[in-house]
Amino acid sequence: MNALTALASAAFGSTVYVTTLSTVGWLNQLAPRVKAAGSIVTAVVLCAILGTIAFASQSVVLGFILGAVLTPPVHRWILQRRAHAAGF
Repeated sequence: MNALTALASAAFGSTVYVTTLSTVGWLNQLAPRVKAAGSIVTAVVLCAILGTIAFASQSVVLGFILGAVLTPPVHRWILQRRAHAAGF
């Protein structure tokens, strides 16, 4: 397993997570018809990305999964620290 490839794909997995989270947050503010269509497009894009990654080498898949798994708790931690710092 190439460590640099795994690290790069972990960063990509993290980026995909944050981008998807932002997209879904933005879609929730729109009209129901637009939200439904946008959700379908987002799902198709995610499936295409995951299919491409699954076709790649094992280190890319492991790195992507690592990035996607580690990002949510780190993201929550950053948001909590930001809210805590704003409280002072």
